[in-house]
Amino acid sequence: MRWLLAALMAFALTACSGGAPRDTVVVIPPGASIAKAGEILEKAGAVSSADSFRNHARFFGGDDPIKPGEYEIKKGMGAGDILGLLQSGKTVQRLVMIPQGMPSIMVWERLMAEPRLKGEIPVPAEGSILPDSYAFTTGETRAAVVKRMQAAMDKAFDELWAKRSPRSAAKDRNEAMTLASIVEKETGVPAERRTVAGVYTNRLAVGMRLQADPTIIYPITKGKPLGRRILRSEILAVNDYNTYSMTGLPKGPIANPGKASIAAVLDPEANDYLYFVAKGDGGHAFARSLSEHNANVQKWYQLRRDRGEME
Repeated sequence: MRWLLAALMAFALTACSGGAPRDTVVVIPPGASIAKAGEILEKAGAVSSADSFRNHARFFGGDDPIKPGEYEIKKGMGAGDILGLLQSGKTVQRLVMIPQGMPSIMVWERLMAEPRLKGEIPVPAEGSILPDSYAFTTGETRAAVVKRMQAAMDKAFDELWAKRSPRSAAKDRNEAMTLASIVEKETGVPAERRTVAGVYTNRLAVGMRLQADPTIIYPITKGKPLGRRILRSEILAVNDYNTYSMTGLPKGPIANPGKASIAAVLDPEANDYLYFVAKGDGGHAFARSLSEHNANVQKWYQLRRDRGEME
């Protein structure tokens, strides 16, 4: 028996000694055995023989299991190196990035355009996706990626909702996500989020219309950039989203807000502002009265005229 064991060990070493002939990528599915991994490696050309790889793993591989995922096999890697890689779990990191404020139609387009993913998906519910970078494996379904994105949003929202302030105007998740999506679209300045949330909270409290431009655009483009100036007819349009023609909140979110915007509407700044307008540097000028706001608007118009953006 001893001579047979030695012969098998010699065979395993000889059969696997050549190393991978080229760089290649393999995907090891969950629950795959050493034998299955060997078949995948042989098919990809990473090892010369699935049987020899299995024998090498049996005699030299130790007790650590192989881990599922996508692995990059480098040219020249021998069976032992490959086995160690599969046991380490050091997978190829492929990421899909969802920026803060991206509407669900654009999340859908981004996922559908990723050729390494498979399967059809519907457009996710607006406000259900947490903006972040998500790792995925080649051959994974788009539905699985969306499920992770939505689970991340559920977790983040539950944690933030548990810490909400009595000042928040949101009575439930839909209201919180709707207002957070408006805040997200209205300012890209992190320091302003709670201030803008305070303005909208104050307006809701006194029954003023929110008059948020992004809510005009959403029914037209589903949140994509409009690419032109808003028309007068669109400002006057009556629908479930346009906050220029309705009081209160739209019927649902207009984008996928990030954690900071959700936190802002659940703990808005305690201010007495009712108005704000751009001031030309990416931020906004805030006002308590209409006369103060009108003066800020005129400053903004003058700045735009100086820039040649309007007559």
